[in-house]
Amino acid sequence: MDTAAIAGNTAWVLTAVIAVALMLPGLALFYGGMVSRRTTMNMMLMVLGAFCVVGVLWVAFGYSAVFGNSIGGLGLLGNPLEYAGLGQLLTAPADAALPPLALAALHLMFAGLTAGIVAGAAADRMKFSAWLVFAGVWATLVYFPVAHWVFAFDSADGAVQGGWIANTLGAIDYAGSTAIHVNSGVAALALALVLGKRRTWPVQPKAHNLPFTLLGVGLLFTGWIGFDGSGLGAADNNAAVAVFNTVAATCAGVCVWLLVERLRDGHPTTLGASSGAIAALVAITPSCGAVTPLGALAIGAAAGAVCYFAVSLKYKLGFDDALDVTALHFIGGVVGGLLIGLISTPEAPSGATGLLYGGGFDLLGRQAVAILAVLTYTFTVTWVLAKVLDRTMGIRVPEAVEARGLDIALHAENAYENGSDKAHSPRGHAEQLHHLEAEAPVESDVEEEVQPQSHL
Repeated sequence: MDTAAIAGNTAWVLTAVIAVALMLPGLALFYGGMVSRRTTMNMMLMVLGAFCVVGVLWVAFGYSAVFGNSIGGLGLLGNPLEYAGLGQLLTAPADAALPPLALAALHLMFAGLTAGIVAGAAADRMKFSAWLVFAGVWATLVYFPVAHWVFAFDSADGAVQGGWIANTLGAIDYAGSTAIHVNSGVAALALALVLGKRRTWPVQPKAHNLPFTLLGVGLLFTGWIGFDGSGLGAADNNAAVAVFNTVAATCAGVCVWLLVERLRDGHPTTLGASSGAIAALVAITPSCGAVTPLGALAIGAAAGAVCYFAVSLKYKLGFDDALDVTALHFIGGVVGGLLIGLISTPEAPSGATGLLYGGGFDLLGRQAVAILAVLTYTFTVTWVLAKVLDRTMGIRVPEAVEARGLDIALHAENAYENGSDKAHSPRGHAEQLHHLEAEAPVESDVEEEVQPQSHL
């Protein structure tokens, strides 16, 4: 590859890193706006804290566990010691198509955000200390292995062996939805089951700041363009196809969610539009390089409709996934992954042929196997991990703390000041704060909690 092409690809990937970095405040705002005003900062800090914990682990051994040579050639886990500390990546090999640390930076973003997505299921009731431990151990035991399965391709010369889904199974996942969205959605379900329902279930806190949520979706949408467009690491036609399909699917997802919401609930909502956008973005992630623009519209529309109805499953099945991570990320990922097997076209960058283009059932079967494998592994390990942490350090806050709100109790701060907060600054006044917590009455939940309609 010539120097100009390498420089162009490097510039595109580093730009994508910046775009994906916007997803961190985007996710924090998206989640922060959907919870009670008394747990806003806790929710946002869970996203940031998980990202930073996983980022440290990524440097220490995470990158190596994902992109290192597969241990025993089994395709299950990369050698975590091969690139430990990443010092070996400071100098790019002469034949490298990209600087190695550009790829490492992009996937650090992916890893940290995936853990942050899971936090939405634990809103309003999980100890912050337990959450940070959970995020670090979960990334080690679940995300890094699954990311190796999906992202690590065999080297051209056969010297480095990658993950079994990408190479042995040959499932199509253009930008990594199986490792990120299916993975985080299943983990959210397992964690929610162990945590149990919030004290007011099925009534739950009203989304307190929808402008936050909509702004968060805008930042997530911006980052998702870089996320999907950088899937193959080149600034070329393939990236353009992925970017265009991502935008098209998002538009379809919003329109369909709003339409279904209007027909069933009588009114389209901002929260519904935000949810439709996320559902469509999740679904197009694996398929953005596998379908035509019309196919992207179909995938976005399908995700908007299916995920709308999936939200109600938590009430029918009795699990409290607070911010519907399972419905939007797991179900959305399943929709996008399986539709590849139906409508992928060989003219698209992935080059796969779906059933409707004469490809038979083979690809659809491989897509299903990949999803079922991640579902089984992630749910089992996450459930066991949450159970172990619950039995050892405890993962749920006391009911009194949950009733008062986690912000002041766990972090000594509020998103919004009130009269009593102004009298007692939480910084440097621990004794006054303790007195405030002990004496202040629990705020009435009447205005905060409502029976959810279509989403929250």
